Amino acid sequence: MLLLFETPGGFAIFKVLDEGKLSSVEDLGNVFSSPESARKMVKLKAFDKFDNTSDALEAVAKLVEGTPSKGLRKFLKANCKGETLAVADSKLGNIIKEKLTIDCVHNNAVMELLRGVRSQLSELITGLGEQDLAPMSLELSHSLARYKLKFSSDKVDTMIIQAIGLLDDLDKELNTYAMRVREWYGWHFPELAKIISDNILYAKSVKLMGNRINAAKLDFSEILADEVEAELKEASVISMGTEVSDLDLIHIRELCDQVLSLAEYRAQLYDYLKSRMNTIAPNLTALVGELVGARLISHGGSLLNLAKQPGSTVQILGAEKALFRALKTKHNTPKYGLIFHASVVGQAGRKNKPRIARSLAAKAALSIRCDALGDAGDNSMGVENRLKLEARLRSLEGKDLGRLAGSAKGKPKIEVYNKDKKMGSGGLIAPAETYNTAADSLLVQTTVSAENGVKEKKDKKKKKKAEAEEEEEAKAEESSKKKKKKKAKTEVEPEVVEPAKKEKKKKKRKHEEEETEEPAKKKEERKEGEEEEEE
Repeated sequence: MLLLFETPGGFAIFKVLDEGKLSSVEDLGNVFSSPESARKMVKLKAFDKFDNTSDALEAVAKLVEGTPSKGLRKFLKANCKGETLAVADSKLGNIIKEKLTIDCVHNNAVMELLRGVRSQLSELITGLGEQDLAPMSLELSHSLARYKLKFSSDKVDTMIIQAIGLLDDLDKELNTYAMRVREWYGWHFPELAKIISDNILYAKSVKLMGNRINAAKLDFSEILADEVEAELKEASVISMGTEVSDLDLIHIRELCDQVLSLAEYRAQLYDYLKSRMNTIAPNLTALVGELVGARLISHGGSLLNLAKQPGSTVQILGAEKALFRALKTKHNTPKYGLIFHASVVGQAGRKNKPRIARSLAAKAALSIRCDALGDAGDNSMGVENRLKLEARLRSLEGKDLGRLAGSAKGKPKIEVYNKDKKMGSGGLIAPAETYNTAADSLLVQTTVSAENGVKEKKDKKKKKKAEAEEEEEAKAEESSKKKKKKKAKTEVEPEVVEPAKKEKKKKKRKHEEEETEEPAKKKEERKEGEEEEEE
């Protein structure tokens, strides 16, 4: 029996010298307790050394998948003819047996034998010391880990997950700080909140102005429009706000600095997120945009996990609570989740939103798989799918989609109104029908309708007569049946009826006699009572 053993330096084949000891698996550990006893059990027959790290990685990767490499097949053909080979993997043994016609064995005794050989490996293979095995195994393990993970610095989607999470947190903090600035400065200048609605412009104006008395002397042209600036200066003169101290204004200005610094960092973070999304998921970015794509990746956990999901899951990703609530209460399930914020879905009408969301989710699933598993780094697939979706939306809506802001070129064309022209598609429709003057003559129509009415009335009368005759016949049959039943009863039970009548008459007589006796008794009792009272 031969034993196949894999090392970081190459493949080794050992000859088992004493096969009788394999019957007792528990005693094999004692056999390899010393190098001398190990040499009596196994002996090195052949060794195939790896030429470089790439060959070692290729061979080990094949072994992990359960298939032999080309070098291993040549090595086994040369050294294992007519022998039984003991292997560590049953799947590998089956493939070797099929392709190379070499009998393979895999059992508990083989695993214990491999464990013993591993413990005395440096003694059984001359020229391969422990100081050489450690760095070789470390380098090979790192190479194998990189191969498994398909490591690439450009494909790290963890940065996207962290960036979109921080972007959402920054939006919340910005809104909180901006509302605090409005409430705090509103005690001094309440009219400013209605004049300036943008939070960033409000913070810049407060930082520049300080006390509202200084508004008339300052120039706000770099921050505000001329109309807004004039309105601000007029309101500052007649403001109903309270007076504040210089210490209060210092803290308000520091809070405005915080708002402006957060807004500036948010803009930088958005640019970073946009560049990372165009690098890692260009097709998904072209289809749904940077923010929606990043939120989908963050919700899915990673781009690879998201690529494993079908289009129906991508469609409702982010609406899990609504989905399970609908399933529990047996209501309609949600039609979209995070994908609702995509620009293509936003351009659709209310009736067509579910259809477009379904189509967009299917195309997004294909784009995600192309980004995660494909080799091409361009966004051609995403752009092509977006054009298809826009064409489908155009066909559903029956009109052209509005262009995005800043994408229109040149001045809009002003065309003369034409009633026979479709709006949007540009095709001509059939001209309007002319008035039919022949429809004004009602004489023929009235005569025909009158004849039809007479015929209908006659038919109705005939139907009513037939129905009445049928009802009368049915009633006559029922009455005859009832009479026959009564006659049969009177013939069968005449004797039973007469004694019953006699008993009723007797009961009536007794009842009348009792009624007559009771008032007589009462009269006698009254008389006796009156006599006793007189005495």
